[in-house]
Amino acid sequence: MAACFSEYAIKVADSSCSSSASQACRPQSLIPSIQNAVTCHYKTKLSTQKQLLITVTWCTNLMGQGLSINVGDDPSSSALKVNTNPRFFRKKKGNRSFESCNFKIEAFWDLSTAKYDSGPEPISGFYVVVVVDSELGLLLGDMSEEVIAKKFKNGIPLAQFSLVCRREHFSGNTVYSTKAQFCETGMAHDILIRCCCEDEGLKYPVLSVCIDKKKVIRVKRLQWNFRGNQTIFLDGLLVDMMWDVHDWFFNPASGYAVFMFRTRSGFDSRLWLEEKLIQKEQEKVEFSLLIYACKDA
Repeated sequence: MAACFSEYAIKVADSSCSSSASQACRPQSLIPSIQNAVTCHYKTKLSTQKQLLITVTWCTNLMGQGLSINVGDDPSSSALKVNTNPRFFRKKKGNRSFESCNFKIEAFWDLSTAKYDSGPEPISGFYVVVVVDSELGLLLGDMSEEVIAKKFKNGIPLAQFSLVCRREHFSGNTVYSTKAQFCETGMAHDILIRCCCEDEGLKYPVLSVCIDKKKVIRVKRLQWNFRGNQTIFLDGLLVDMMWDVHDWFFNPASGYAVFMFRTRSGFDSRLWLEEKLIQKEQEKVEFSLLIYACKDA
């Protein structure tokens, strides 16, 4: 998708100099769409300097809420799948061992007291711990430190891990609300994306993006500007925001739109292109947020 855009099309939206950015978001009349899946990619670096990708997916379906963990670059092979339907309470807590990409993996989880907001990803009262070759490769949840103290009393090395990509799937109307932390030292920001008709009538839908209730991007006549990009400055970082809503207007059978946020270095003069999630050691760890939006007819 990035290849479709000109490298000269970047516009930096600065809240101190953009009139549209200084406007607060208008009260929302539409209820935000439903988040039905969240996939997080974590880069883990062991003490042996080996690196691997751990993918954790939270989803909601007719059977209830589910969790899957994949280790390696192949997203089609899930090494662990857990259905957390209330009827299968025993599956909300457990552990499993398996091998993947020549790594010995042990996964521990407890979702029996997990609390959820509006999406499939728990917000508190849970833990997910992944041990890779006898090192702690991933810790998730507010109860992870407690379980480590109980299960690994003799101590266990902690590998370096960081979130490099987060992918969210929504269905419903054209209002999408989420949170994202673009760097480890930054705060979690509220993000609101709206693709609605405003003052110009039903013929001219407008894309607006608000961060922490401040409008940072506004795109008029969206049916003609169905693909594009702008850059915002956030937490001392340049963040590229790219959108593609082509199928909403010209391929309604598909009905999917994609919104992407990606941090980049100020020394990069071009839009980011497709690259591996596991980067070279000397490169700065970047973060991507991808939102896949399915609009109901």
